[in-house]
Amino acid sequence: MSDKKDKNENHGEHEHHLVNLTFGRRLRNYFLTGLMIAGPIGITLYIAWWIIGAVDNFVKPLIPAQYNPDNFLPFYLPGYGLVIAIVAIMILGFLTANLVGRSFVQFGEKILSRLPMVSTLYGGLKQIFETAMTQGSKNFQQVGLIQYPRKGLWAVVLISTPAKGEVAHKVQGEEVMGCFLPTTPNTTSGFLLFIPSSEITILDMSTEEAAKLIISAGLVTPEYKAKTAKIAKDVGAVKTKTKKTSTKKTVAKTAAKTVKRVKKT
Repeated sequence: MSDKKDKNENHGEHEHHLVNLTFGRRLRNYFLTGLMIAGPIGITLYIAWWIIGAVDNFVKPLIPAQYNPDNFLPFYLPGYGLVIAIVAIMILGFLTANLVGRSFVQFGEKILSRLPMVSTLYGGLKQIFETAMTQGSKNFQQVGLIQYPRKGLWAVVLISTPAKGEVAHKVQGEEVMGCFLPTTPNTTSGFLLFIPSSEITILDMSTEEAAKLIISAGLVTPEYKAKTAKIAKDVGAVKTKTKKTSTKKTVAKTAAKTVKRVKKT
């Protein structure tokens, strides 16, 4: 009796331990699921709030006191400085779009070009902004794989445009592509590489999907579109075949019923 009682007690303790373990796993899964949802939302809101606050802190001191809502509203109005900055940039673009505005801009650039350090900085920044704004829709339209930094190691690159100017002239042979090799997890830094087209393996993923892959250090893998399309095609073929088979069976049954009716008559 005592042995049976001990066994029952041990069995009950074991079941109680399993229940606690299962409950603990559920709580952990709930926490991880909530973290997966709240984490990206929280970080996105924090970054957006930080950008709005930074722009407000820079622009609001430049606004006259009578137009600054902080001077007559009992609460803080976020985003007011950002709105003023956007409107000011639009007005600046409107004014510089005509001949008079362009003349003022050219006059200001002549003054800046005479300043030793400022001219270099301004010229570089202007070229970057002009390239990004005028050719933004053409840049980084493809993603590729290259063997870097040695054969057997593969790296993801963003393909921009074929090499131009002196680089294209000096490099003889096949076409050379300008590629940007971003770093993980900061994709704003990286290396500019000029690579022969034959050494680049083009990928189906978009630049946004490649950025997610790089930032997450490979944890977020984009869906393979070609494989998904093949699966969808196979499923569609199976459905079509099944539909045709069922149609043939229905026609055969109808024909058999018609023959029977003719024989009876």
